[in-house]
Amino acid sequence: MRTLSTPSPALICPPTLPGFQNGRGSSTSSSSVTGETVAMVHSPPPTRLTHPLIRLASRPQKEQASIDRLPDHCMVHIFSFLPTNQLCRCARVCRRWYNLAWDPRLWRTIRLMGETINVDRALKVLTRRLCQDTPNVCLMLETVIVSGCRRLTDRGLYTIAQCCPELRRLEVSGCYNISNEAVFDVVSLCPNLEHLDVSGCSKVTCISLTREASIKLSPLHGKQISIRYLDMTDCFVLEDEGLHTIAAHCTQLTHLYLRRCVRLTDEGLRYLVIYCTSIKELSVSDCRFVSDFGLREIAKLESRLRYLSIAHCGRVTDVGIRYVAKYCSKLRYLNARGCEGITDHGVEYLAKNCTKLKSLDIGKCPLVSDTGLECLALNCFNLKRLSLKSCESITGQGLQIVAANCFDLQMLNVQDCEVSVEALRFVKRHCKRCVIEHTNPAFF
Repeated sequence: MRTLSTPSPALICPPTLPGFQNGRGSSTSSSSVTGETVAMVHSPPPTRLTHPLIRLASRPQKEQASIDRLPDHCMVHIFSFLPTNQLCRCARVCRRWYNLAWDPRLWRTIRLMGETINVDRALKVLTRRLCQDTPNVCLMLETVIVSGCRRLTDRGLYTIAQCCPELRRLEVSGCYNISNEAVFDVVSLCPNLEHLDVSGCSKVTCISLTREASIKLSPLHGKQISIRYLDMTDCFVLEDEGLHTIAAHCTQLTHLYLRRCVRLTDEGLRYLVIYCTSIKELSVSDCRFVSDFGLREIAKLESRLRYLSIAHCGRVTDVGIRYVAKYCSKLRYLNARGCEGITDHGVEYLAKNCTKLKSLDIGKCPLVSDTGLECLALNCFNLKRLSLKSCESITGQGLQIVAANCFDLQMLNVQDCEVSVEALRFVKRHCKRCVIEHTNPAFF
């Protein structure tokens, strides 16, 4: 059943879905009886053969389908919008579709999703087919997205790392069987990797060029990992020591997301700022041990920092906000939802120093009142998104001041706030493009 000379892999659907064969619904192959999605290899559809004694003229000729009249470049463009499993199915329709479906331009990305799919086997089959013209190496594949595939293991990632040296983007979010060993294989064998998403991979505690990850080990011979975008959201086991190693090896980071990495402290942020001085976007939301001292370290990024999320960091107060506002004057986005220690003084200092602010979330900050909103409205005219959800001290007067000065406001969240219908209508009149999220049944 495996024919490497002219293979055509197809991802067979689980038994609950109708089969697909040669473009029409039919029963699937016997491999689907196991109840899992696997990658199979099929030979290309054969050309239609007829017996020489049969006269074709005696039968009415079948009309050509409309889609078959399209030129090859149009078909390839249509195929480019299909996910990997559907593209593999198209390769089984006919010989022309088989040749078009394996156009190298369509295989810069592999996208597999689903809990039942046998990802390790699928990646093995696909990479084997893509390496057919260049044995043991696939030079065309640049992006692999296997989000939510819980059956992906280190073996599957090792297959990608070994065969795809030109890999630039890898997303394995929600694949909790991935460990440090697999990440090491990828970053060491794919030197051009720039985008890595391991969110939800709770076993990943470090990213380095050494198997024995330790803060005492520096990058080998001055080598660095070229990752610029790193998402480690929900990597619960990540600690300051691991963050130190990551920062020492990934000095080119510009986007870093550490949401719900609950073991991180201010010490880890100090290591981060020492090595990764180019960070533009940083999220430490729900890192409950991050305090004003951590924000003092983050403020050392100065004008390079454009995006900061410190949502639900309960130890952050006006002191930390002052550090960020003083040195990070080009800040465009700040999420401080749930930081109950922030008051009008912090908002005032932020508004006067970060005048180019476009998005601000200070929901569930009960100490912020109309006074802080007034200062915000008189300084941040470019504000487009403002969330005040569950701000108990906010009234309609503060909203009217914001609406009268921030004409470009596009989103306003005032859910669970005591604001009148008249105030909401005032906002709607002055900010016509604004979408208002509210809980006032009288306003519609």
